[in-house]
Parts: sequence; structure tokens; C-alpha cells
Amino acid sequence: MALRGGTRFSVPFEAVFPHGCVLVPDSIAEAQDFDEKTRARTPSKDKLTGQRVWQCRVMDMDPELGSRSREVSIKVLADVQPVPPVGPFQPVEFENLMVTPYVGSNGRLAYSYRATALTAPKTLAESRGKVA
Repeated sequence: MALRGGTRFSVPFEAVFPHGCVLVPDSIAEAQDFDEKTRARTPSKDKLTGQRVWQCRVMDMDPELGSRSREVSIKVLADVQPVPPVGPFQPVEFENLMVTPYVGSNGRLAYSYRATALTAPKTLAESRGKVA
């Protein structure tokens, strides 16, 4: 059976952001769905989990991006609005990061990212499983 559109793949945070990412200030907001018929906006709910969807923006710190856009939008599935674990323009990580590839309106491959939590970065010891 072939994969269907909208398939989500689990991916390690380090695979998406090998150089880390920083939180854009005041960027956490509730995602909204737009109904073409009624022209009304309603809070987004995740189609698989039913949880509310929050959106935040981060800056990818990959030096190879050069002058290209570094801003990435991540959807966080949570019952309540995520609270930034750090200050503005500080490093963050995402738990249970998932990627959904799709073809954008320009015909190019694009990605949608979802996670279950926004966290402060792990220390080197924590990331190696050696928490004291």
C-alpha cells in the first residue's frame, strides 16, 4: 500500500535542526482554521489527536543557510498554550517532532512540522543519558 498524503514521520530534533534553533519572541499563538463557506475562523484541532494546535516560529541556526530565510513554523499539539521555557531569541528544542512532506503551490517539496512540546535545550550530559 502506498503512503497517503498527510503521513507524518517521526524525526529526531537534531536531524531537522543540527545547529539548533532559537525562539522568535512573542510568536506562540493559537493556530486558526478558515472556513471558506462561512468566512469564519475557528481554533485548529489536530485531525489525528483532537488536541488544540499552537504555532510558533523559530530561527534555524544552520550557517549554510547564509542569507536565505531561516524562519521555520512549528505546530505544537497541546491542550493549553505552550509557555516559552527560555527568553526571546534563546535556543529551544521540540519533543516528539514529526514532519509531513508535501508539494507546495509552487510545485516544490515542502515540509510541515509538528511536535508535542517546546522545551529548553538539553545539556550535553542529558543528551547522552548521563544526568547526574
